Amino acid sequence: MSVTAADVKALRDRTGAAMMDAKSALVEADGDVERAVELLRVKGQASAAKREGRGTNEGVVASYIHANDKVGAMVEVQCETDFVARNEEFRVFAYQVALHAAATAPQYVSTSEIAESEREAERKVFEEKAREEGKPDNVVEKIVEGQLGKWASEVALLDQTHVNAEKHEGKTIEELRQELAAKTGENIQISRFSYFRVGE
Repeated sequence: MSVTAADVKALRDRTGAAMMDAKSALVEADGDVERAVELLRVKGQASAAKREGRGTNEGVVASYIHANDKVGAMVEVQCETDFVARNEEFRVFAYQVALHAAATAPQYVSTSEIAESEREAERKVFEEKAREEGKPDNVVEKIVEGQLGKWASEVALLDQTHVNAEKHEGKTIEELRQELAAKTGENIQISRFSYFRVGE
């Protein structure tokens, strides 16, 4: 199937991919746009993973204050260059992360930050609950591991689905971060955040 310049432009507009990448993806997908989008996502995530080790000395601090002036959050999002830090899409992403943090009050940026002692405390609670419910020993461990994983993703910012799920197509903060890294060609990291609630 032949790929037209209009097809390539439409795919570029939709994904932000480079012209040659968009064309290659369309050719590989035999003109199937959805498949081409998926190919670009996979390629973007792979190249984003390669960038993970690169330094991030630029970025922005974004904030969100809820309309009631009682809840808010600040977040630091880092990138490699001042050029990307001034990019509108990068700034919107940082704001959306701050909005999300204000709405969900996560405790950590990623699950890797959770202390082992805290994991063990949660493990004991889940284990006791499973035994109280009369679950057999051979099932308890699986139940506990599943609940522990669910709990960890609930308290870690990157693993959470963005609160505005409709706007962000049900994607997690990590998926949105990877997409932006793929579009900008830079290592993008959420380095820290602070959550504020009046009286806490």
